[in-house]
Amino acid sequence: MKQMNQSVGVISLRKHMDRDDGWGNAEGREVFQRILKTIESDPGKLIYRISLEGVKRTDASFPRESVVELARRFREKKGFCLVDISDPDLLDNWHDAAVRREQPLTVWQSGKPKIIGPSPTSGNEAILNYILSKGEATAADVAKTLNLQVTNASTKLRQLEKEGFVMRRQEPSPTGGIEYRYFRIG
Repeated sequence: MKQMNQSVGVISLRKHMDRDDGWGNAEGREVFQRILKTIESDPGKLIYRISLEGVKRTDASFPRESVVELARRFREKKGFCLVDISDPDLLDNWHDAAVRREQPLTVWQSGKPKIIGPSPTSGNEAILNYILSKGEATAADVAKTLNLQVTNASTKLRQLEKEGFVMRRQEPSPTGGIEYRYFRIG
């Protein structure tokens, strides 16, 4: 994962806001545009850690129109996660925003990932939890651990990626050809 660390960026949400409170659709759209410019200025980044340090409060519409919309727009291309969240009430509003946009977000608290927003299907939940705990996995890893057929594991992993729960990268397979490695966002 050393290569991936080079493609991770940290964005301070507070630096893109006019004040420490974020309210409403219009303000959210303004911040969306500001963050989009930051992303476009460094297209090599694959993952963005959005720091909420210094953000006092937001309603649900502000994150829905800013960060959650960015995550939805870049789904399958770039990953977004939240860091530096100390207020559970703040996180509730972000969860509501993610549900409304149908865009899951990984939140890192105390070094552990959790997902806010929509839930995966019950058939994919164990696979998502496996990737969240291990960091990354191939279809063969998941199949072996969870007693699935490799094709079934591959289909479920691809669905989790398409829905925005995980990301994937392609690498050479030890047996020839290519292999996809699915990983948590963070």
